[in-house]
Amino acid sequence: MPGDSAPINLTNHFLIAMPGLEDAMFSKSVVYVCEHTARGALGLVINKPSDINLDALFDKIDLPLTRADLNGNPVFQGGPVQTERGFVLHEAIWALDAKPEQALYASTMTIPGGLEMTTSKDVLEAISSGSGPRKVLVSLGYSAWGEGQLETELGENSWLTVDADQAIIFDTPVEQRYDRALALLGLQAWMISTQAGHA
Repeated sequence: MPGDSAPINLTNHFLIAMPGLEDAMFSKSVVYVCEHTARGALGLVINKPSDINLDALFDKIDLPLTRADLNGNPVFQGGPVQTERGFVLHEAIWALDAKPEQALYASTMTIPGGLEMTTSKDVLEAISSGSGPRKVLVSLGYSAWGEGQLETELGENSWLTVDADQAIIFDTPVEQRYDRALALLGLQAWMISTQAGHA
């Protein structure tokens, strides 16, 4: 019967924009879902670089960026909400070779699947000093859906969903992330129709 299905939980999944999704922020986007509950969903777009890089961001907040592996990396447009605020998606603290009490940040959401999202400046200070998480994606802004909104968009065929792959977030060139995410479903961009309807 309708309404009896268990609620879906897309935490630690990718949302892959379908061709019909023409919103400027979300067209051809891959969103990493950090949290999905009955109250709504929160995620970060992982394939839309902003016009500033980490060097410029660290300069702006008066911190040196001593990590050569991060020099020149883009800061991403995570979504249309709170675009002046930084969000750091990174490997989970417990995955690091650090004592837990040394690596805790003031404001962190733990995401099942091995990642965390931190919004407090202390994670940037840790990165600046050469410590902190090795794998990071920094975004300005985030994406949010209210109660039932994401489910409605899924029903309208706006998004494909697939279990997230950290290698796509951290190790894949930005311009390849959309195609790599589709490949997790065995798809290529030309295969997905712009027409609504279920295959």
